[in-house]
Formats: sequence, structure tokens, C-alpha cells
Amino acid sequence: MKHDYDSGAYWKETIKLLRNVLILWFLVSFGAGILFVDFFNQFHLGGYPLGFWFAHQGSMYIFVAQIFYYAWRMNNLDIKFDVHED
Repeated sequence: MKHDYDSGAYWKETIKLLRNVLILWFLVSFGAGILFVDFFNQFHLGGYPLGFWFAHQGSMYIFVAQIFYYAWRMNNLDIKFDVHED
């Protein structure tokens, strides 16, 4: 099956997006919740130490926002390379 788009460029941008989303996921879940928790605990949000908040609440908000961001960006990439669904 022959495609009208440059599949190499499409997959390069798709992998770049996925890499960036996974890096943010790692930084928020492992970084903010575990590695840098002592630093973040110096600050408080809603009466709780920020490191605790990231580990138990904030990471979920960030992850849900990432899902919407990823879907929006992938939709834009699909339109850019004309592989979107009508």
C-alpha cells in the first residue's frame, strides 16, 4: 500500500512527541514524587507539603492533562500528514 505522505517524517515527529510525554511523566512521577521530594516539601499547597501533594494528587492531574495534550498533538500531526480520519 502506497501512502501520499512521508512516513519517516510522520513517525519521527510521533516518536519525538511520545518521548517528550514520557520524559514529563517520569519527571512528575519519579522526580517530583520521589527524587526531589525533600526539595518540594519546603513548599506547601493546600496545607500539605508539595512533594507529598505531587506524589498523591498532583501527578494524577498532570497525567490527565498529558492525555489530552497527547491526543490534541497527535490529531494535529495526523492532519498535518493527511492521515486523519474523517
